[in-house]
Amino acid sequence: MKLLRVGTAGAERPALLDAGGTLRDLSGLVDDIDGALLADEEALARIRAAAGTGELPALDAAGLRIGPPLARIGKVVCIGLNYHDHARETGAEPPAEPVVFLKAPDTVVGPDDTVLVPRGSAKTDWEVELAVVIGRTARYLDSAEEGLAHVAGYAVAHDVSEREFQIERGGTWDKGKNCETFNPLGPWLVTADEVADPQDLSLRLWVNGELKQDGTTAEQIFPVGEVVRYLSRFMTLYPGDVINTGTPAGVAMGAPEPKPYLRAGDVVELEIEGLGRQRQELKDA
Repeated sequence: MKLLRVGTAGAERPALLDAGGTLRDLSGLVDDIDGALLADEEALARIRAAAGTGELPALDAAGLRIGPPLARIGKVVCIGLNYHDHARETGAEPPAEPVVFLKAPDTVVGPDDTVLVPRGSAKTDWEVELAVVIGRTARYLDSAEEGLAHVAGYAVAHDVSEREFQIERGGTWDKGKNCETFNPLGPWLVTADEVADPQDLSLRLWVNGELKQDGTTAEQIFPVGEVVRYLSRFMTLYPGDVINTGTPAGVAMGAPEPKPYLRAGDVVELEIEGLGRQRQELKDA
């Protein structure tokens, strides 16, 4: 299933994109799309059954904002330097263990919402990423297979980053990762049963129409199942938590000087095979 949330910011309602491309209203079946829903197999089965009969009311998508596909996110856990080609372009050694940092849930916005360039920023960068959404509580998992079994679905994430704040200002990476609007998510949450192999997805990103990133999740150093297993040894993952699993080569930081960092007026578009497409215009904060 392709689950999504539509409407004005803070007042989104749950919806489904059916196999024929029609937007369907789910608000008569569920209150919202969140961790509680993803952990409720009976509720998900009811949605699947209703989608199969075609009885769900159709929505007019014209002019309708798409919000983040998930409400009440508990935490956003991010994995840095998780692609062999991205590590090479930045001159970094592939990490022996996953590099972990956090983004606050309030950085999450809709897939086509405005992204704000922070005040004082000179190095705002782009990163297309596969987002993993947890569907079952994960604690001390023993295998990558168990890790995959705890995944409810997948989405497109844009891990916007300010490199000066992240790398040159001391302390942790979090300063360059938590500026407002720095995590567009969606358009859809695609349930795990529709993604045959999360390690065989193409990712692409364009800036002002120019292709910048063209990668594949096959390049991940730590695959999805292993990432979930690993994180479960250090923190409890709950239904509705999100994991951003890293970005392939092609970011501004890895380009020759002068590096083409983002500015107000730029347009970023990104997509992941089968998971949808995003488009953001950048403005000054």
